[in-house]
Amino acid sequence: MNLQMLPSHPWFGTWLGALVVVPLALAVYRLGGLLLLRVTRSTPALHAMVGKSRSAARWALPLMALQAVWQAAPDDLRFIASVRHLNGLLLIAAATWLAVRAISGFTQGVLAQHPADVEDNLNARRIHTQANVLSRTAMTMVLVAGASLMLMTFPGARQVGASLLASAGVIGLVAGLAAKPVFSNLIAGLQIALAQPIRIDDVLVVEGEWGRVEEITGTFVVLKLWDERRLILPLTYFIEKPFQSWTRHSAQLLGSVFIYVDYGMPMAPLRTELERIVRAAPEWDGRTFVLQVTDTTERSMQLRLLATAATAPLAFDLRCRIREGMIDFMQREHPTHLPKLRIDAGQEPTP
Repeated sequence: MNLQMLPSHPWFGTWLGALVVVPLALAVYRLGGLLLLRVTRSTPALHAMVGKSRSAARWALPLMALQAVWQAAPDDLRFIASVRHLNGLLLIAAATWLAVRAISGFTQGVLAQHPADVEDNLNARRIHTQANVLSRTAMTMVLVAGASLMLMTFPGARQVGASLLASAGVIGLVAGLAAKPVFSNLIAGLQIALAQPIRIDDVLVVEGEWGRVEEITGTFVVLKLWDERRLILPLTYFIEKPFQSWTRHSAQLLGSVFIYVDYGMPMAPLRTELERIVRAAPEWDGRTFVLQVTDTTERSMQLRLLATAATAPLAFDLRCRIREGMIDFMQREHPTHLPKLRIDAGQEPTP
């Protein structure tokens, strides 16, 4: 094409406008990003949100500027309708990506302000649970809204949607039943985020398994078991079924150990040895310990030894330490008072 004829081309003004607005949009992105990062430096959550959103904003701002150029172009310009439609789709996708990145960045900033790897992390675990569940719910809603807006730009899709709504009937019923688990988990996620029956890093006993809440997604909960296995449960499980929580209000626990001894065993030496073991144990939190006879049978006495610890893992280790120490003490000092079966040879066994 002759360069002298280029200014008379129908697309010349539109392309010139596009070549002007794209560098301007990139300059606004660059300067605006640096300014926002500086302004939000004192607010970690907003600072993280701005930093996380920059990659998506690099595409969203130029597409927004281009859309303004295409809209200002004459309607009779060849292919302008297709260009507007394509740019609109890309803009919706970029805006959706920007919103998702902003939510993710804000969540990361909030979590960074409340680390959960501290000794007293009850408040941090509450915030982690709310932030994770609510952010995933918000991102899901943003993605659904973005996909819906993109479909609505196609006239055919709008007609299909209208016809489906008009003739809902059995199809609507089947779709509603099929979507029930999705909506149930969505509502359960909101309940868990607000009421918080469980939190991130909570210690639970579920289905007879002991473990910690490792992850809460929009549809399921990942429980990290004591032996490194993972138990995957739907969100609705924790709304509809009972389970044990060992860290609901505090991580402190009372650990119990049961030992069986012969009736001839005196209690005073065992209480002295229990005190020595507990006071020397690094797992003991200094609150309390006790030894009691809690049951008797025709052959032995049942002793219950209690001691407190700051967390569930420490309570488990303390119980093992007490159990091993008391067995070792009885083997050394009172081996004759371990449980035994007595048989009197001079008597006939009772039928």
